[in-house]
Amino acid sequence: MRKPTLYQSLKAKKRSQQLVIGVTWYTPETWAQVKATATDPECFEDSFEKWKAMAVAARRNFQRSGVMALECQIDPEQFAAWCATHQQENNSTARGEYVSEVLSAVHNPPA
Repeated sequence: MRKPTLYQSLKAKKRSQQLVIGVTWYTPETWAQVKATATDPECFEDSFEKWKAMAVAARRNFQRSGVMALECQIDPEQFAAWCATHQQENNSTARGEYVSEVLSAVHNPPA
């Protein structure tokens, strides 16, 4: 049996609750800065324009499935400091964790 796609899983989850996810977002400058320091630059599209087209389509697909997909700008300096604090490299896993933490802090502020 095949594992459901992320889209299918999110669509199923929508039936029980509103899901909020962060979509890593860049400006042309921050995209270039983060890519330049990444340990996995091959994970980045060939150009900012190609990345933006992919990101916009991904966000649209999430929203169509009922997921609230929020843009989360990565500030290269804050991200580098976060990586140092958490002993992480600049890779796709760390970028995802960073966006998740930033979004959680905004949507679930400490009491």
